[in-house]
Amino acid sequence: MLGAVHEYPFLIREQHLDTFGHVNNARYLEILEEARWDLITRNGYGLDEVMRRRIGPTILEINMKFQRELRNRQRITIRSWTESYVGKIGKFVQQILDADGNLCCETLFTIALFDLNARKLIVPTPEWTKAIGLSEADLAPPAAR
Repeated sequence: MLGAVHEYPFLIREQHLDTFGHVNNARYLEILEEARWDLITRNGYGLDEVMRRRIGPTILEINMKFQRELRNRQRITIRSWTESYVGKIGKFVQQILDADGNLCCETLFTIALFDLNARKLIVPTPEWTKAIGLSEADLAPPAAR
């Protein structure tokens, strides 16, 4: 684990459920996105900043493991952190834990910073690094740390 861990409490509600009475797989992505926006907004890089800078986060790949059902009115915590960031590409982990601390879902995102004007990936800026819980030292090659 490279970056600081962000915790986001969340209550599962009726609109998150599918016909099986548990959270629909597509809703997991919405819930996790809400927690990511909370993290970067709290760290000074919310939607207003994305629009002002014309530089924002993008997801390149998602790997999800569903381990326990999430049910109606269940209280969960979403833990989020940056696992690594090399060059333009980062690895970002999110876990959903139930009230007892059991792992319900773990997701690994491959992320990057996207320049909306140039339409290309760019190296992380200091503001983006801070937003995802990293320091400049975290971006140094391992031998330099």
